Amino acid sequence: MAAAVLVFTFSLILVSLSLCSTSSPSNNIAYLHQESGYHFRAYPSYFDDKYSFKNFNKIRRSLAASVETTNVLDFGAKGDGTTDDTKAFQKAWAGACSSTADHVNFVVPQNKNYLVKQIRFSGPCKSGITIGGSIIAWNDRSDYSKDLRQWIVFDGVEDLEVSGGGVINGNGKIWWQNSCKTNKAKPCTVAPTALRFFGCRNLVVKNLKIENAQQMHVSFEKCRNVQVSNLLITSPETSPNTDGIHVTDTQNIQISTCTIATGDDCISIVSGSQMVRATGIICGPGHGISIGSLGAGNSEARVSDIVIDGAKLSGTANGVRIKTWQGGSGSVSNIKFENIEMENVKNPIIIDQHYCDQDKPCGEQASAVEVSNIVYKNIRGTSASKVAIAFQCSKSRPCQGILMQNVNLERTSNTTEYSQAVCNNVNFFNSPPFSPTCPN
Repeated sequence: MAAAVLVFTFSLILVSLSLCSTSSPSNNIAYLHQESGYHFRAYPSYFDDKYSFKNFNKIRRSLAASVETTNVLDFGAKGDGTTDDTKAFQKAWAGACSSTADHVNFVVPQNKNYLVKQIRFSGPCKSGITIGGSIIAWNDRSDYSKDLRQWIVFDGVEDLEVSGGGVINGNGKIWWQNSCKTNKAKPCTVAPTALRFFGCRNLVVKNLKIENAQQMHVSFEKCRNVQVSNLLITSPETSPNTDGIHVTDTQNIQISTCTIATGDDCISIVSGSQMVRATGIICGPGHGISIGSLGAGNSEARVSDIVIDGAKLSGTANGVRIKTWQGGSGSVSNIKFENIEMENVKNPIIIDQHYCDQDKPCGEQASAVEVSNIVYKNIRGTSASKVAIAFQCSKSRPCQGILMQNVNLERTSNTTEYSQAVCNNVNFFNSPPFSPTCPN
């Protein structure tokens, strides 16, 4: 019976969406109940049937009564790698959004290089985007003076699919050179996110290469019902703050089959995010998969119902990490890391409630973002650092309900040292033996 349901669900999605299947968030939480024995619903949770993935069924481009194509070349784009094609893209988007067709396919043809300055694609609009060629960021930093936060942004567009197998190139080298993390003599300023989705619902992003972002590669902010798949995200290991996928204040997002190699977190999940599921992730180089940082500047932060299921991390500066600042408030709860392979990873498992990313030391504070109901299951591999497991929890708000199952992290083969665990102010829930284990 269960197998038949899965086959039916998969077939339905192939017909209507061409998306990969997913289990419901409610089932995920039920599984967490079974694994840990904890009643997760006793903690803040934000599951809501109206945000179920079933709402994707209304995106039926193939069944639209009329489909129209808008080609940026028809609006004056050259794609020669030297001409500013920004206005052509703007005109093409305006034309697509003013169309009376049921759906418009906005096409960026392949085998061309389109130089584009900052651009905003605003909704409402009944258009999808097919990127076949390469969209390359204009590299004059002065042209970003009005808004340093973003290069390409989709704002308030519903039922949107962005795909096509093309490239989005942030041309980030000039930004990295002027970062205070690269050159201490430079002022610390923000740099644009290459591809930003803001306030979008029923969103599909797939089959793209996103590279050399000015700062973050792709971010989802205040979005609902998101499917992300088959992204290749790359930038040099030395590029500062170049997170691969950043999720903030977004609910019901599935990230699958993505390869990420950058200079910062492969995936970062911050405040306001719930129902995030990532599967089939290849990460490295980079800083691993992080929840946080949270609670900076004594702020309140909440993250819950996160599942990272199936990942391979290689040569990263961290593995799976939860990081919160002292003085913050709120909670991180109902988190599961499972089926994760570590290869030569520094700091494979971390909870750090004393995170401090500033030159001035952070003083001891009484308040903290609470961390509870965290499951680590089937995590194996090698640690490049002596400490493989570090639970640095708060005295005032100890970590609660930490469950370790089938966790085995050894030192890399080029050392005779054994891996170690540091466990401060952490309360485990019926955890069987794990390796390395906490000191008595």
